[in-house]
Amino acid sequence: GFYRNIILNNPRRRNALSLSMLQSLREDLLHDVKSKDLRVIIISAEGPVFCSGHDLKELTSEDDVKHHSQVFEICAEVMTLIQKLPVPVIAKVNGLATAAGCQLVASCDIAVASEKSQFATPGVNIGLFCSTPAVALGRSLPRKVALEMLFTGEPLSAREALMHGLVSKVVPEDKLEEETMKISHKICESSKSILALGKATFYRQMTQDLDTAYKMTSQVMADNLTLRDGQEGIEAFIQKRKPVWSH
Repeated sequence: GFYRNIILNNPRRRNALSLSMLQSLREDLLHDVKSKDLRVIIISAEGPVFCSGHDLKELTSEDDVKHHSQVFEICAEVMTLIQKLPVPVIAKVNGLATAAGCQLVASCDIAVASEKSQFATPGVNIGLFCSTPAVALGRSLPRKVALEMLFTGEPLSAREALMHGLVSKVVPEDKLEEETMKISHKICESSKSILALGKATFYRQMTQDLDTAYKMTSQVMADNLTLRDGQEGIEAFIQKRKPVWSH
């Protein structure tokens, strides 16, 4: 009951982020998210493509600008929602992740990829520059690496993605499930309330200058000590016992 597995399950359409897929993803991410039992969300996919990005059939002139804007707006909402959730979100990638699919990986808190996975932003090749994926990529990768991906559309291998910080770990395909669950189990050993505080604080301080970040996080650590689980953890450490979290 501690895990929510969200599976992109439209392999015939390469798990494209159609409007309906994005709406479903948003709904699944938000479902009962405040429950004490929910500690980790894992996003994976069926088929050889993790996610191919937007459904290009929804971006033709057959639909008007209002529809196109709606697609990009809900996509941005989903990507930012991931970082606002009180639980860690892990991308479990086994295959190709392109354009908004690559954006989805970059937006998750942790990403574990199989050795066969690849990552690309090839929109430039079809005349639709990956400007919204660039927001997530530019915050996950060194600028020159992100811009090479955006300007050329050429993919990064799983190992290159690991080297540049787009993913957390790369493992053989047959170890992907095991490694993802190993990380999930470790997360579940900690207090949900402490993790929620830490996650929110991390993303908040990343947008601040150094002095402001230290001032803000120093106050957060003081506040952390006033929480029930903050005191329980310290008392358990001193007493050499396992903490009993209230979450």
